[in-house]
Amino acid sequence: MIPVAASPVRLEASVDSRLSRWMWLVKWLLALPHYVVLAFLWIAFVVVTVIAFFAILFTGRYPRSLFDFSVGVLRWNWRVGYYAHTALGTDRYPPFTLSDVPDYPAHFDVAYPERLSRGLVLVKWWLLAIPQYIVVAMFVGGGWGWDGRDGWRGGGVVPFLSLVAVVILLFTARYPRHLFDFLIGLARWTARVTAYAVLLTDQYPPFRLDLGGRETPPAPEQGSPLTKT
Repeated sequence: MIPVAASPVRLEASVDSRLSRWMWLVKWLLALPHYVVLAFLWIAFVVVTVIAFFAILFTGRYPRSLFDFSVGVLRWNWRVGYYAHTALGTDRYPPFTLSDVPDYPAHFDVAYPERLSRGLVLVKWWLLAIPQYIVVAMFVGGGWGWDGRDGWRGGGVVPFLSLVAVVILLFTARYPRHLFDFLIGLARWTARVTAYAVLLTDQYPPFRLDLGGRETPPAPEQGSPLTKT
């Protein structure tokens, strides 16, 4: 059997064992300092992505320092989103850092690619990714889900289900586990598309919903030889 390639993009999260019934009502307000910082970080992110575009085009490499910065911005954005509007599975205030925080319940990372296609960089972010953009638009509603601004405004699946989850939490003091797994699966799909669109990887995002807070290795395809010689 030929194993399905694992995604270089890793998004994980876990639900706090005890979540406040009402704190989700004010998290968007508490997160305002993060939104201010992220506004500046996203401006820098756009500039870095443009520089990386030309670096990849001429050298086939994404400069490592720029890559780490871009991943850090997406990581920061995911922590804030997870806390304030996407899933709302933690009451722990997000840290102000681009680095991974091992004990924080939300994580994001992208494996650094030693080489990237010089030709693919010209078309993947606007042409090849169009089918994925359509899918992600249904997930996040009125805009791109990783810009730190979607909140409750969109009409997509993620904002609606996040609201359903916290309303259930309000009345039962329990976060619905199956709904959490589904929400993280949608966020994971969106993260993979984002990483591809902003040139962090050449691996096309799979049309596959991987549920749950933890990344799991994809199952091998059935009926194929284990190895190819």
